[in-house]
Amino acid sequence: AVPTETVYGLAADATRGEAVARIFEAKNRPRFNPLIVHVCDMAMAERIAMFDQLSHALARTFWPGPLTLVLPLRSDAGISPLVTAGLDTIALRMPRGIAADIIARFGRPVAAPSANPSGKVSATTAHAVASGLGDRVPLIVDGGPTPVGVESTIVLVDGGRLRLLRPGGITAAEIEAATGIAVERSGNGK
Repeated sequence: AVPTETVYGLAADATRGEAVARIFEAKNRPRFNPLIVHVCDMAMAERIAMFDQLSHALARTFWPGPLTLVLPLRSDAGISPLVTAGLDTIALRMPRGIAADIIARFGRPVAAPSANPSGKVSATTAHAVASGLGDRVPLIVDGGPTPVGVESTIVLVDGGRLRLLRPGGITAAEIEAATGIAVERSGNGK
């Protein structure tokens, strides 16, 4: 488990199915629930997803930071299908701090959902990860309490439209102010 600016994440090589499978096992997470992939720079992000003008603008404004963009997956991205639950889209985020350093050194994208049992409160400290997941996690990098303390905001970027899939560290109002586009709310986006 590694700290990000939002919450601690269970990190695994997003290109290796067996590594990704261990995330689902540790969290007791259903495999139909896609994972967020973390990248260290735009070059890595663009090898995985197809960016349009709007998604580029969002990335320039909010990355690195607590915004996850759901974008079309490149067919040659090399990401394990377990990560996307077989969908043709991918959730991408560029963290800052320790997580970004780890990804840059690793050199590959990392699947990293919150480091907690599925359906439970996300861990914002290494102690909370250890308490929630115990020996199901072989290593916990203790970076102290996470500064944002809530999950990343997830936004689907679709043909010039923005749909809030999950509220988080960046508000819909901040996204609207940066883009001039109204953010649609649906599902968990309230």
